[in-house]
Amino acid sequence: MPALLTFTFGVLAAAPLSSCGNDYKLPPKTYYRYAEVDGRRIFYREAGDASKPTIVLLHGYPSSSHQYRELIPMLSARYHVIAPDNLGSGYSDRPDPAGFEYTFDALADHAGGLFDVLGVGKFTLYMQDFGAPVGFRLMERSPERVEAIIVQNANAYDEGLTPARKEFFRRAREDKGPESAAIIYERTGEDSIIDGQYLRDVPGDRRDIMSPDSWTHDLAFLRTERDRNIQVRLFQDYQNNIDSYPRWQQLMRERQYPALIVWGKNDPAFIAPGAEAYLRDLPDAELHLLDAGHFALEEKPGEIARYILEFMENI
Repeated sequence: MPALLTFTFGVLAAAPLSSCGNDYKLPPKTYYRYAEVDGRRIFYREAGDASKPTIVLLHGYPSSSHQYRELIPMLSARYHVIAPDNLGSGYSDRPDPAGFEYTFDALADHAGGLFDVLGVGKFTLYMQDFGAPVGFRLMERSPERVEAIIVQNANAYDEGLTPARKEFFRRAREDKGPESAAIIYERTGEDSIIDGQYLRDVPGDRRDIMSPDSWTHDLAFLRTERDRNIQVRLFQDYQNNIDSYPRWQQLMRERQYPALIVWGKNDPAFIAPGAEAYLRDLPDAELHLLDAGHFALEEKPGEIARYILEFMENI
């Protein structure tokens, strides 16, 4: 009997043709689109049937919606998936930071504006890294639109930050002089992106699972001084997110969102106690600490997809 590929819980597996029946589903095509928000073009990836529940994927630093290239087809057979590029990242417009104030408020303005333009009502939020301060702002502004949250190395607690990390963000906001800015600027360079970001948390014998497409894509959008300074401005604004943690925590306590936490426990930037701290405000949340780093989705996309699909079925 010839074998085909069936799509079950987002994982492709061989199955006899006669066993496929009505369960035979392949992931739909992902579309690559733009929408105008406040006079600027915002790029987004979209896949799946728009009549189904929507999952919004918010990316982190130094990436873009490209970081979800493997996850999207694992979810889109069952759900409507939208993954935008932040203003100033990826294929979205990149106003010159000399004349535009890059803040996480501005990123949330454009992300929320995108969902309004697309007519997206309610959605589940997947947040990673920078995606957390964008996502929590969206939750504050329209808490009723968020049906559930999925947290992947997306910090909202002091426990998730080491003392050195706290000091870095504090100094970035308080000291915006040339020497301090130069230190942050170095974090946007090639060595820092490859070895200090993507490969930092991955043992040498496992690095062949890390696609070079990820950092090659990111570095293509960080090749100019202007592009790199966009990210410097966001680092300088990051302390405002930490100051907002108490508000975000109160919002979660009040709303009791269904929550899935899938956290790479080897992440030295946002450490595992930050994942466990969510349970203080969302005691019914589902928590999985993975043997992975900050970019857990690069290491374990199938495992994370399975957790998401099972979580979505349960809610």
